[in-house]
Amino acid sequence: MKRKLLTVEGYQRLQNELNDLVRKERPEITKIVSWAASLGDRSENADYQYNKKKLREIDRRIRFLTKLFEVAQPVEYNSEQDGKAYFGAWVELENDATETITFRIVGDEEIYGHKDYVSLQAPLAKACLGKSIDDEVHVQTPHGKKIWYISKISYQ
Repeated sequence: MKRKLLTVEGYQRLQNELNDLVRKERPEITKIVSWAASLGDRSENADYQYNKKKLREIDRRIRFLTKLFEVAQPVEYNSEQDGKAYFGAWVELENDATETITFRIVGDEEIYGHKDYVSLQAPLAKACLGKSIDDEVHVQTPHGKKIWYISKISYQ
């Protein structure tokens, strides 16, 4: 079974989400569904239909997160990573056109909701792995090859 890498922060955030879904959201929605079902005709009961749909979405997310944690591996920062771009690093790139981009290299499941997170599987992240400050990074884009220079790497 393939391991899924997560930053320690991402692992904790997803763990908190799972705990919140199981302990808070699901019981609340279950109460509402039970109440709405007790009112009678479910086919015309908007509260019942909406909350039943929401309950299915919560259950789907709980199943997904539960399966994820079976293969998830939190990756902690190691001082040997200093000065090089590896998993969990914040990387700042510049190009000759004085454009600057900053992003963090994270696991696939952590990018959602974060515009400045890039999956470890993304071409940009792969091109940066193992590189140091001032190294050239070549990234193939739909508009051709782009050349960037690493201007900063941090693990904070």
